[in-house]
Amino acid sequence: MEATEVEDLLFEAKESMEAARNYKKELQQRMQGLTQARKQIKESADQTRNVLQQHFFDLKGAVTKLLDERLATLIQQVDAIEQENIKPLDDCQKLLEQGVNTAENLLKEGEIAVSCTAREPESLCNFTNKALHIQLDSLPEVPSLVEVPCLSAQLDDSFLSVARDRISHHVTVASRPPVQIEEMIEKPGGILVRWCKVDDDFVAQDYRLQYRKNLSGHFEDVYVGPESEFLVLHIDPKVDYQFQVCARGDGRQEWSPWSIPQMGSSGLVPHEWSTGFEGYSLSSRRNIVLRNDSIFEGVLYSKGPTYFSGQTLTFRVETTGQPDKRDSIGVCVEKQCGHVSLQRDKAVCISTSGAVYVNGKEMTNQLPPVTPGSTVTFDMEVVNLGPSINNNNEGAYHKRRVTISSNNREVVFHWVLDKPCDSLYFGCSFVHPGWKVLVF
Repeated sequence: MEATEVEDLLFEAKESMEAARNYKKELQQRMQGLTQARKQIKESADQTRNVLQQHFFDLKGAVTKLLDERLATLIQQVDAIEQENIKPLDDCQKLLEQGVNTAENLLKEGEIAVSCTAREPESLCNFTNKALHIQLDSLPEVPSLVEVPCLSAQLDDSFLSVARDRISHHVTVASRPPVQIEEMIEKPGGILVRWCKVDDDFVAQDYRLQYRKNLSGHFEDVYVGPESEFLVLHIDPKVDYQFQVCARGDGRQEWSPWSIPQMGSSGLVPHEWSTGFEGYSLSSRRNIVLRNDSIFEGVLYSKGPTYFSGQTLTFRVETTGQPDKRDSIGVCVEKQCGHVSLQRDKAVCISTSGAVYVNGKEMTNQLPPVTPGSTVTFDMEVVNLGPSINNNNEGAYHKRRVTISSNNREVVFHWVLDKPCDSLYFGCSFVHPGWKVLVF
């Protein structure tokens, strides 16, 4: 065998060994995934068994307590009816016994008087007078059996069948929760969490999203409502958060089981407004700005160029003040002091009246006026990089497709810049106080 043939065979053998090594690694990774799947089934089954046992143990205790309390209440009712109706009979009993004693005493006196008539005729006269003063024809009224209570218990034989039917349908076991987290998208200072139903027969009325930080502590509610996505703000950059979601069926009060918890994080720096500007007040996280009563000084910019193409920049107008033609909300290439508005070169913005400005020029298309609760979004996409005059990119132009949306309407246009720009500043300007804007 020639040397070249040996080298070829050696090369093929090494390739086969490398392929086998990669194949083994892939199989081992899949085995790890299979182990995790098996672990999830067993652990969730054990947890479900424990939950069921504890639930029915608590339920039996609660039902027994309720039955004992109901029995005690019924016994008290029987005692009360008995005591209430026995008392008149006891009073009548006493009258009858008094009458019997009186009659027995009178009989004894009469027998003595009759036997002593020959010796003492006056004793017979005294007895006769005493008998006349006793009302021997006055008898107390004794109620008949139909006039007095005859206690009984009206048992509900249907209770057991109703209880049996309810118990037979009480609690269901599901192989998986009806809703699962589908996607988590990192945002500047936040995470957009989306979820979906995995049970087509489940009709959801509301959803409930929870999260916790660093797998420590308890889950906290962050959203309850009918939407299938929610932007969780105030997320610390590069910190792991765990999310879970559940749903409430239509017309039901109880919540479904929780989805499988998912980990999410955001590596994007939160959007912040610049501090130290006289005309504006900021929130503690510097993502909310309020135009105060100070003298109007122009544009408030972001702390840094934190907006990148491919992202969505959102402004939510919480409150409004008196509108002015110079008002603006938008993005720009650089901070420029001395301007009263973003209606200038190297900037795109929307005014509070809905007018759209590109490099200081007003577009023909307009958006609806900004109102309390309005959400204004900016989406940008790099289209192309124009030809360079020389290797230093002098004379090159940069084009972006810009979409500005507000109140269910949008304007789309191309924004041409003379220099490439990786990131942009955002800003706002309001002439009159009262305007309050959240950026995310």
